[in-house]
Amino acid sequence: MTQITPFGTTEDGRDIAQIAIGSDLLAVKILTFGGVLNDVRLAGIAWPLTLGSSEVAAYEGRMSSFGSLMGPVINRIKGCSAEIDGQVFTFEKHHSGDLTQHSGNTGMHRKVWSIADHGPDFVVLKLALADGLGGFPGNREIELRYTVHQASISMTVQAITDAPTPFNPANHSYWSLDPTVGFSGQTFQVHSDHYSEPDENLMPTGQILPVAGSQYDFRSGSIMAGDNSQFYDFNFCMADQKRPLTIVATLTGTEGVRMEMATTECGLQLYDGGTIHAPGHGTHHGASYDPYAAPALEAQSWPGSLDHAHFPDIILRPGARYEQITSWTFSAEGLG
Repeated sequence: MTQITPFGTTEDGRDIAQIAIGSDLLAVKILTFGGVLNDVRLAGIAWPLTLGSSEVAAYEGRMSSFGSLMGPVINRIKGCSAEIDGQVFTFEKHHSGDLTQHSGNTGMHRKVWSIADHGPDFVVLKLALADGLGGFPGNREIELRYTVHQASISMTVQAITDAPTPFNPANHSYWSLDPTVGFSGQTFQVHSDHYSEPDENLMPTGQILPVAGSQYDFRSGSIMAGDNSQFYDFNFCMADQKRPLTIVATLTGTEGVRMEMATTECGLQLYDGGTIHAPGHGTHHGASYDPYAAPALEAQSWPGSLDHAHFPDIILRPGARYEQITSWTFSAEGLG
């Protein structure tokens, strides 16, 4: 049987549940708050593979992106507005400038999802977003399914709407493959020949550039510094549209724990965690989560699509169904 336990209560009195699912090789805990991947444990490995907390307050505060399904539009919207079919829609302004970040304070990572179905190795969560919430049009219905099979987690996101609306969600887990916090010395490989050039505000300029000869060339695998000597917060352009589930990246820890990531999405945001600041909340690792505690790998369509017509279209329309599948498969040297 699936184990469902109380996780706590939000500041405004909403009850949060934690759902434990898994296999003989992998144990996973998910929260109804934000659809969070709260804890991931691989058999034979003594530490968690993702940054999480045992406190609801942490997820309402500085850890609001940790493991959450971010949306309806992840990352940044330039100018806090978009034109859809001739009508301009305005979204929440971020404190750092004239942009919308992760859809603002009414985003999916701030919502309590309902449990629609569950079993020993899966859970299905559902969420309804009202027309106009956060400035986004359309009454939207979103379904989030996590399934564990052997040493893999599969995430399927589906959505429908009754009005044209931007929709580009992504899981925002920070992956922690070593026994201590930090990713210095870990090896990252991504199957991408191009990236979207970011401007000084990390907004895509519209230019799609080759990774060859740049600091963003991870095609053969590169060792990460895991500190401020490198800076990563940009999108790999792996394809120009959705495609069948495809292996896109691997991250390998210094002690041999490996994560292979696959997705149907055409983009992958690499974020180095340089602004992480959640002291005292790192209960799983027994350490504070400080800058560069772990990288985030966000499978998505390309950010900036609302500004650049030659980017993949992220407008979901009535009668269509959005679907994303992303999976993470874990292994470790010396484990059977």
